[in-house]
Amino acid sequence: MAEQGSGFDREKYISLQTEHIEARRRQFGGKLYLEFGGKLFDDMHASRVLPGFLPDNKILMLEAMKDEAEVVVVVSAKDIASRKVRGDLGIPYDVDVLRLIDEFRSYGLFVSSVVISQITGDDRGAKEFRRKLQRLGLKVYRHYSIDGYPHDIPHIIGEHGYGKNEYIETSRDLVVVTAPGPGSGKMATCLSQLYHDNVRGISSGYAKFETFPIWNLPLDHPVNVAYEAATADLDDVNMIDPYHLAAYGEQAINYNRDVEIFPVLNVLFERILGESPYKSPTDMGVNMAGYCISNDEVCRQASKQEIIRRYFKARVDEVAQSVEPVVSDRIALLMGQMGITVHDRPVVDPACDLAKTTKGPAAAMELPDGSIVLGKTSALLGSSSALLLNALKKLANIDPEIDLLAAATIKPIQELKTKHLGSKNPRLHTDEVLIALAVAATTDPHAQLAMDQLPHLRGLDVHTSVILGSVDEGIFRSLGVQVTSEPVFQSKKLYRKR
Repeated sequence: MAEQGSGFDREKYISLQTEHIEARRRQFGGKLYLEFGGKLFDDMHASRVLPGFLPDNKILMLEAMKDEAEVVVVVSAKDIASRKVRGDLGIPYDVDVLRLIDEFRSYGLFVSSVVISQITGDDRGAKEFRRKLQRLGLKVYRHYSIDGYPHDIPHIIGEHGYGKNEYIETSRDLVVVTAPGPGSGKMATCLSQLYHDNVRGISSGYAKFETFPIWNLPLDHPVNVAYEAATADLDDVNMIDPYHLAAYGEQAINYNRDVEIFPVLNVLFERILGESPYKSPTDMGVNMAGYCISNDEVCRQASKQEIIRRYFKARVDEVAQSVEPVVSDRIALLMGQMGITVHDRPVVDPACDLAKTTKGPAAAMELPDGSIVLGKTSALLGSSSALLLNALKKLANIDPEIDLLAAATIKPIQELKTKHLGSKNPRLHTDEVLIALAVAATTDPHAQLAMDQLPHLRGLDVHTSVILGSVDEGIFRSLGVQVTSEPVFQSKKLYRKR
């Protein structure tokens, strides 16, 4: 059963999902290329919109099949060149490829190769990354951008389309194709392999494991809308699957890229098998998440909060990059459809109100009991640091008047920063506060009580009145705190080290 207070039945999900993948393998009999959409590790989006879905659900399921499976990791040359960052971890996609390989290996899974996809020409970053991977002992294959993709089917399914790609040598019957994030070229990699297998006389099939959008939830369900908000930068749009509606007379939800590519997949299967085993993009999927929602209202409310978080993230990114608010405008439209505003995020107004009152940066955190803790900027602490200490005191039931860190403890750290380390900001950041608190905990029972509360911060919401620096943002991420910020920099400097 699902945990009390959650909206998702984890045990049911792992069981149903494993059974469905095994059934799909039996359907094809030979080799199965299984495209894994979303995050295999640290699926924070799923855990936020489906409370009870733990970030490691998928990998635990895959671990049970590790002796029969191998993993191929795909990364786009475009994402390498643009240094695209995985937002929930703050690392570029090429770096995340290495992290993923390490994670897979830690579970005993065999990573056979890496594919660099969507190569166009002189992709210097892709070439350098390829050489780096080869020096690390990894097999690397190159797949190219195809003119007319996905509409020019005769060209795509030919020697100058998929035929131009390097063939991925695999040794096991279940090939899991995954990537650091969406738009990496996973599906094209699978289809390319089907083409090459056919040329070589190898029997193979394809299936897709994509958690979102959830096909058997309504188009306007907040869980599906939250997915659209999460992929607003990709121009992804959730839509009713027209092929599924025509074939079965029932509505199923998919997204535009799968609907666009479906004719290519259909023709490819027809050429290989004589007929396609699928009548719709939805048929390709093996996703059982929609059957495992145990409390719909909990998931609806969690998804609405996620949409608001995505809006703030988009606004901050746009301000930091000095670009037009295209992505945030798309998400704002989704918020309008859901009937929500930024003020529906409980920590937004308290943080902004405190900033107006104090005329300085401020922050607010919502605790598990619904109470709000505030943090303001002082001569000793930044607002995030003050918020962190105040929250730990509240969670530990420590008298608010008790100072966890004495001024005499803070001042030597400030002097070290300004006199010897070249910092112009004497206030302590969150990392410095935590180190000081850990030292204080060796002699002060109150400090130790506060330290004991750190695990209870995971999953809590914070809003700040200014864009956070990289240090405070990283500390909150490491603690599992879900932070949003007003799209405003604290200073008007042109150069900022984030």
